[in-house]
Amino acid sequence: QVRLEESGGGSVQAGGSLTLSCAGIAYTFSDYCMAWFRQAPGKEREEVGKVDTDGGSSVAEFVQGRFIISLDKSANTLSLEMHKLQPEDTAMYYCATALRPFHLATQTRACGAYGFWGQGTQVTVSS
Repeated sequence: QVRLEESGGGSVQAGGSLTLSCAGIAYTFSDYCMAWFRQAPGKEREEVGKVDTDGGSSVAEFVQGRFIISLDKSANTLSLEMHKLQPEDTAMYYCATALRPFHLATQTRACGAYGFWGQGTQVTVSS
């Protein structure tokens, strides 16, 4: 059964760094996307960044220049390097994965819906 296991969360002071990892267990997919989401208390869940198995990646504008997302495809492990952390980065961070099917109409692959989620890892940044 496919599952995702996150690690690396914790508490840090503003300006510090943390690296999150997400291991994909029992993967049988050859083409997929993995992403980090976060949700702070009382706020909507938001996508932080995503990467696909062709090497495409992106991060949200609010973390550009501070966060780096990467995928070790051989190990099905997603990482998120977080630098210059700010109190507003405090949230529960979730890893998710989606299949990346080929679409005949566009002749391209695109991430589908994120159907597998990890349990989350807490990141707390103090000022």
